[in-house]
Amino acid sequence: MPDGIEPCLALVKGKVPKGPDWVYEIKWDGYRLAVHIEPKGVRIITRGGHEWTHRFPRIEEAAKQLGVNTVILDREAVVFDEQGRSDFGRLQQSLGGRGGKQNSFEASFVAFDLLYFDGHDLTNMDLQARRHLLEGFVTDPNSVIRLSEEIEADGDRFLAAVCELGLEGIIDKNRHSTYRSGRLGDWVKVKCLQSDSFVVVGYEKSASATRGIASLLLAGRKGNSLVYVGDVGTGFKERDLIYLSETLDSLKTSKPAVHVKRKNIVWVQPTLIAEIEYRAWTHDGKLRHASYKGLREEQDEAAIYEIA
Repeated sequence: MPDGIEPCLALVKGKVPKGPDWVYEIKWDGYRLAVHIEPKGVRIITRGGHEWTHRFPRIEEAAKQLGVNTVILDREAVVFDEQGRSDFGRLQQSLGGRGGKQNSFEASFVAFDLLYFDGHDLTNMDLQARRHLLEGFVTDPNSVIRLSEEIEADGDRFLAAVCELGLEGIIDKNRHSTYRSGRLGDWVKVKCLQSDSFVVVGYEKSASATRGIASLLLAGRKGNSLVYVGDVGTGFKERDLIYLSETLDSLKTSKPAVHVKRKNIVWVQPTLIAEIEYRAWTHDGKLRHASYKGLREEQDEAAIYEIA
């Protein structure tokens, strides 16, 4: 049984691929994890290869109850809101916030692929066959470990329905594809709203005594450099502002990471990565209608947005 398998990643596209080769799933908003089940115990591994078994005790216990011998499951750890939607902010809060050390007793696991089973590597098997095996033992829709439902439908109509429910988007998968690590196009991601990771390079102070930050200055990556892509001043919860104020104060620097002529800006070392939701780009390369979703963990290996 391998120690780990690099994940298959979804390629972002603006249109839903169509045809008999494609099936669809809801895009879950959480942490990508792999669960390794062996006779000697369970390991929960982040996308970056860090072991987080102790952070998800409820999922660990549920994995032990699946009644399988040797398995590697590909899945997303999520926390659901009252409407049954995955909420990235709630997941982070359950772990104590970005950099927190709490264990999550709220997170569920949504399984969508099976990479190893009963002594056999399944990565060279097509998705259809892997799903058939997965559906054989992940059967309870109310369990802590549940199956990501696979939908055969008109892709555009499914995306429209998902967006109407306030979900993030859909994942489109080629049913005949083997499991290939990396972002190769076998899986495609189509979002209702754009959502990407950007580096925090500074912040604008707020005139309000109760809110120290008016907005965060964001940057994407272009080659080996960072490029300013605009500000985000909405989407913050009170706990976000408290944590950001304390953390950014410790990262102040006199050397800006981007070239921007602005007054009343506090520049910070470019170490924090924020997940930002937005509707589009302006003609001069800035985010439109940006909203803050949360900070990404280093262990989650968030990919900073690459500017073409």
